[in-house]
Amino acid sequence: MLELTGIRIPLDRLDGTFPTEEEAIQKAVLRKLRLPLSDIDQIELRKRSLDARKKSDVRYNYTLLVTLCGGAEAERELLHRLRRHHELRGVREYNETTYRFPAHLGTMPAKRPVVVGAGCAGLFCALALAEAGLEPLLVERGEDAERRCEKIDRFEETGELDPESNIQFGLGGAGTFSDGKLGTGTKSPAHRLILKTFVDAGADPKIMWDAKPHVGSDVLPTVVTNICGRIGVLGGEVRFGTRLTGISTSGGSVSGVTLERRDPQTGIVVEERVPADNVVLACGHSARDVFSMLVETGIRLERKTFAMGVRIEHLQSMVDRSQYGPVAGHPALDPASYKLVAHLPSGRSAFSFCMCPGGYVVAAASEPGGVVTNGMSLSARDGQNANAGFLANVFPEDLPGDDVLAGVELQRSCERAAFEAGGGGYVAPAQLVGDFLRGVPSTAGGDVLPTYPRGVAWGDVATCLPDYIAQTLREAIPVMDRYLHGFATEDAVLTGVETRSSSPVRVTRGKELQSVSCAGLWPCGEGAGYAGGIMSAATDGLRVAEALVASLK
Repeated sequence: MLELTGIRIPLDRLDGTFPTEEEAIQKAVLRKLRLPLSDIDQIELRKRSLDARKKSDVRYNYTLLVTLCGGAEAERELLHRLRRHHELRGVREYNETTYRFPAHLGTMPAKRPVVVGAGCAGLFCALALAEAGLEPLLVERGEDAERRCEKIDRFEETGELDPESNIQFGLGGAGTFSDGKLGTGTKSPAHRLILKTFVDAGADPKIMWDAKPHVGSDVLPTVVTNICGRIGVLGGEVRFGTRLTGISTSGGSVSGVTLERRDPQTGIVVEERVPADNVVLACGHSARDVFSMLVETGIRLERKTFAMGVRIEHLQSMVDRSQYGPVAGHPALDPASYKLVAHLPSGRSAFSFCMCPGGYVVAAASEPGGVVTNGMSLSARDGQNANAGFLANVFPEDLPGDDVLAGVELQRSCERAAFEAGGGGYVAPAQLVGDFLRGVPSTAGGDVLPTYPRGVAWGDVATCLPDYIAQTLREAIPVMDRYLHGFATEDAVLTGVETRSSSPVRVTRGKELQSVSCAGLWPCGEGAGYAGGIMSAATDGLRVAEALVASLK
């Protein structure tokens, strides 16, 4: 098999008429290899990315896998000929190292492993443990996808918040309702296995080759439900509505967990102690009660850098024009996205996060009396607005005292301030960018209509954030506007607050991925401080599963 890179096709050849994208790719391959079509057995699309740096020459770049009819011998002869004629650039023999789930152990340990949290880290960890024959118990404080969606819909319509089942808690974790973006700045051989697992569970196969893959928050509930079902087929057990309340230790090692479940019919709380030698802690960044319990238990945590800010909304058409220029609206183009960072003279930085083309700002509270925002897109990404987290870092040295949970308290204080600024009912404070730059409260909106479902109260979002965060965001807007013209649009909307982009603590683990203070406790994923998105969380879940399986051999 041959890998071809640097195959570039201009946008004007992909207008939805003749030739089709497949035909255009085929012609490009034949030109590149100087072969007739009859010599080609198969062309597989491996990756497609858009190059819009030159607005007058927007192109798609392709990486392709090509198999010749003559097999490996014909491919070696072709490579030799291309090398001889100095035409080998962008063509090489392809050898892929396939990443697989851990092999089946063949024997069960005396106590099955317990995985806490069914976000992407916990799901993939439990799936890998199930593939290894360990029949894990996966517990999730929130509900399954269907009931969780019902609770979220009810909260958006009435303001009735279920602290145990919401956008933060439930099957799939917070990532289920943040667009399902699968892009990552990390590299791992596990990524293709993760993508394939999503496809097998119902995601669009294009995520296997799209340079900016996403599933969509309308599709993800089905996908995570199917992954959960696979865990059950392999012998694992999944319990929803089940909260971790304690970890028991003996001789410096885990000996069991205490779980609490409320009967949905009677409301009676049932407590159960489950013996366990291995507990994977993939509780997510919003499980603040778990962090407190860990501190009380003597598990080592440490402060880490996290970020806070607001959601910023623009018209998607403005983002398209800025990113694509005169070809904006072309049928071969997806809604444009952006990723921005501004390094300021103060030494601080602001950046965009979790950008959602054609998306919506969502109500992401998990505690009564606090407003939290996040963003999501549906699979079609056809909403009128684009939104992104607009954030600045909070460093450990910004926090007072030596309380390891000081970052949690800062998040909570900002969320409560936003609740009060919105006037209650989980209405969110909002401000126009122009007014934010001038330091004056907004009294009404403009052309960009806020999409936050509980409604907004116009005012001053800076009052809900630390001064250094608000000032950093204020200074960053004109800098970012140089790279995305229109970012500083007067009537773009800032909706507060976004506080849950990452965990403010890290559950310290050693080289073997176990807690440094308790053997058999495996901190995992974003909540434990070791991931920053769906792909990195899923990858960390697989790493922890591999290490756990290896420890049992």
